[in-house]
Amino acid sequence: MSDDDRANLLGGYLRARRALVTPEQVGLPAGAHRRVPGLRREEVAMLAGISADYYLRLERGRDKNPSPQVLASLARVLRLDELAQEYLLGLAAPRPRPRRRRKPERVPARLHQLLASVQVPAFVEGRAFDVLASNRLAVALSPRLQPGYNRLRSLLFDPEEQAFQQDWARSTAGFIAAFRKSIGDDIDTPRAVELVGELAQSSERFRTLWERHDVRDLEGGTTTVNHPVVGELRLHRDKLPVDDLLLVLYYADQGSESEEKLRLLALHDPDNTHPDAHRIPHG
Repeated sequence: MSDDDRANLLGGYLRARRALVTPEQVGLPAGAHRRVPGLRREEVAMLAGISADYYLRLERGRDKNPSPQVLASLARVLRLDELAQEYLLGLAAPRPRPRRRRKPERVPARLHQLLASVQVPAFVEGRAFDVLASNRLAVALSPRLQPGYNRLRSLLFDPEEQAFQQDWARSTAGFIAAFRKSIGDDIDTPRAVELVGELAQSSERFRTLWERHDVRDLEGGTTTVNHPVVGELRLHRDKLPVDDLLLVLYYADQGSESEEKLRLLALHDPDNTHPDAHRIPHG
């Protein structure tokens, strides 16, 4: 990504976040004739202690090297949490040249062996939430957890996946914000361009949330899913980084009803031809 592209990405982020902060949140009167959502540029500049002209240059991508102090002030005004502030600083940070070219995402042999041996649903995903490898129980849990599927695409377009989620609206918001965090400023890579273009063209939900520029980590936790065969499952989810990939595991509390349902699900698995792991390349 060139310095100009980086500056434009920073400007887009500032504009998006400015639109989400109300005057009341920062102690300003709303006024009766406000024509823009959120704060005006002049208000952000005033609250951050910088000139309106300088802030305008930042939003328009004309200033490529704002100081950390300026960025910290803007983060405070725009009410960014720690993760969002870190993302903002990353957008503005100069990158050394030449930039390291990312290798195609490949699942190492040791992960294929691990997937074949664990007795819980497990799969490997890439930075854009492409499923690169999975075991039989993961596919029994959800057919969308097999190589060739993209988890974000499935969540947005697949009615069965939408029914699978207990809170689809919350899940989509979390996934899209985590996707932006995962991609970072590599938004110009072929895979990111392809996926963002496809989703933005086909999904109003994606367009709306993508324009917010939310960022968050899609971490582990506990989730409840509605399985069409065994019913409700309460599962823990852990995400373990391996190189540039993530190993994702779902498991139930020991001795719980959900653990028993997972055992039944393993016996029910209708796809005996699914290998323990596959791989698909993405640049």
